[in-house]
Amino acid sequence: MSFFKQLFEQQNNDNGFKPAPSVTGYFGTVKPDPNFNAQNDAAKLKKAIETKGVDEATIVEVIAKRSNAQRQQIKAAYQQSAGKALAADLKKALKSDFEEVVLALLMTPPEYDAFEMKRAMKATRSEDSNIDDAAAKSEAKALFEAGENRIGTVCSVLIDILTNRSEAQLYKIFQYYGQLSKDSLAKDLEGELHGSFEDCLMTLVKGALNKPAYFAERLHLAMKGLGTNTDTLTRIIVSRSEIDLLKILQEYKRMYGKSLQEDILKETSGDYEKIMMTLCGTP
Repeated sequence: MSFFKQLFEQQNNDNGFKPAPSVTGYFGTVKPDPNFNAQNDAAKLKKAIETKGVDEATIVEVIAKRSNAQRQQIKAAYQQSAGKALAADLKKALKSDFEEVVLALLMTPPEYDAFEMKRAMKATRSEDSNIDDAAAKSEAKALFEAGENRIGTVCSVLIDILTNRSEAQLYKIFQYYGQLSKDSLAKDLEGELHGSFEDCLMTLVKGALNKPAYFAERLHLAMKGLGTNTDTLTRIIVSRSEIDLLKILQEYKRMYGKSLQEDILKETSGDYEKIMMTLCGTP
């Protein structure tokens, strides 16, 4: 199935990708603790680490229920009172997937992005939320016309547009492209895009159309089949917990007819399950 044909079919599927509604507000599941005290939290963590067998419940309660900014203050308070790095002590005390989540939550968002070796698009992608309607029409036409020439041309045009335009602008371009195309581009691309290249383009397009739905799909795939990809599960839930995890939870329920929490409970266990559920907003 070609890239665009697959994309269009998913847009028309009730349970597939739908454009995300334009709304403002806070959609993270993790919020700042109104009664926050960095010194108290640092002391709780020190005691939890030194407890025989480690008090994982307290670590979850403190780390997963504080904002990232608050966690940075806890790290500083711990360093001052204990004379050691909190992350280093937790790394010694914890293990497995639970350790990975806790250490990830202690990083600042930029540090975590670097740690995950994400390919940052902000070196070139526009962050402008305004839409240039005329440019959208022009670039949709450029994509359509490029497809009538040769595959190499349309791929280069597509990559340039996908990696340099804002998400709002991309969505408008896709709308205009849909008015021009009668699947001729899909036929031209049939059999031309394969493997990681197709996956890369799909990721860029889906992210522009509806980022929460894209992440919901990635979470579903991470838990589908034999075994769970905890790296993907951790990466998405940690990185989106103060951004749009509420929206991701909503999209997951819409797309798969069950809550993300249900699948987490089914596919994970122990302290890892507890901290994942807490980050999802489950008391």
